[in-house]
Amino acid sequence: MNKPMRFHHYGPMHPAEAAGCLLLAATCYSAWLTHIVDCAGDRLWGFLVTGAIVFPVGIVHGAGVWVGAW
Repeated sequence: MNKPMRFHHYGPMHPAEAAGCLLLAATCYSAWLTHIVDCAGDRLWGFLVTGAIVFPVGIVHGAGVWVGAW
């Protein structure tokens, strides 16, 4: 038979995992914000709105701006 999942055995998140999650979230937010600023500066209004609504597009574009791909 199937046993129910018991999450109380896992305990709290390890501090290194929490720091990694926060670093990933801050990086994604910064890339998205870079997309917004770059598109506003270049007056690419359609792309700005698309990247603001569909945030993975904005994150990829912002990271691309960082490395000089766009």
